[in-house]
Amino acid sequence: MGSTSFSEEIFLRNLSETDRSENAASKNHQSENFYPLRGASNPHLQTLLPRLVRRRVKLRPIWQRLDLPDGDFVDLAWSEDPQFARHKPRMVLFHGLEGSFTSPYAHGLLQAWRDKGGLGVVMHFRGCSGEPNRLRRIYHSGETEDARFFLNWLTQTYGEAPTAAVGFSLGGNMLACYLGQEGENCRLQAAVIVSAPLMLEPCALRLEQGSSRIYQRYLLDQLKSNARRKLLKYPDTLPVTLQELDAMRYLREFDDAITSKAHGFQNALDYYRRCSGLPLLPKVKVPLLIIHAKDDPFMTDAVIPDPRDLPPEVEYQLTERGGHVGFVGGSWRHPQMWLETRIPDWLAPRLLAESTIEKNRHHDHSL
Repeated sequence: MGSTSFSEEIFLRNLSETDRSENAASKNHQSENFYPLRGASNPHLQTLLPRLVRRRVKLRPIWQRLDLPDGDFVDLAWSEDPQFARHKPRMVLFHGLEGSFTSPYAHGLLQAWRDKGGLGVVMHFRGCSGEPNRLRRIYHSGETEDARFFLNWLTQTYGEAPTAAVGFSLGGNMLACYLGQEGENCRLQAAVIVSAPLMLEPCALRLEQGSSRIYQRYLLDQLKSNARRKLLKYPDTLPVTLQELDAMRYLREFDDAITSKAHGFQNALDYYRRCSGLPLLPKVKVPLLIIHAKDDPFMTDAVIPDPRDLPPEVEYQLTERGGHVGFVGGSWRHPQMWLETRIPDWLAPRLLAESTIEKNRHHDHSL
């Protein structure tokens, strides 16, 4: 039996165990719809709970460094050795602001995808894997060139296989930009975007108001800490001094002084307006699921698209609860990370369909 068909057999077997049982209709309904953990529907609880539910990283990733054409690098965290899993359906994960493989949503989803029989990988943005990047730049919400290079490299290095991408928060906005830019030329067969700030300017303003300010302080501290490590290891690789960095109190200040200046934008406002993913959604040509909670404390309603502007390829799921990349259901004794079920269940049949089509195409050519 060939390796491709064996991988499909394993993937189908795992899919059948979860989706094709005699209770499939009931399970699919539960998978598709989010019901918050009883007593924990508050958006702040939902946002913070994943750090408790997934505080232990069980998956041991395979690390790989990918050198970029400009002399910099990004680090990859695989769910298993890709050399021996090259024919499995692939899921590429793009993390949020200052996220990484150790983010609860990242290692949890990679484990869930591996359990389903697929190959997963986190592409860390520059400087987000624990080691500062080398060049006079970092990453941002609309920077798609590294993702584009990686996806091309993935096919060239490990061959063709059905591939999907999942983007969380900042990584979700970046993925929306990539999908819109690529249009019909997109290398992906499907994609999922979760809790993405698809309109950057109103989201930046929201983080400066009320209880959302606690998230701004946390994110800014993470950004400043990473920037400080970079300046200490590679002096003069950011357009600020350590003193100027320490004085920053708002994300907008960081984007004004560093993100915009390091990437050719006039200022933070220019960056926000040119890199928001929402205006690019009408150009998406691959199956895309967007998941967003109305009570996301990072966002405003400005990120919610008008359904009339969405192409038929885009499925938009707006939940009442869930917080920011939270979506914790189940019970206190047995909490459940809904995204770890919803995303694989949505992706699997789309990648399997693509795999079947591709196998039939090869079979026809061999006749």
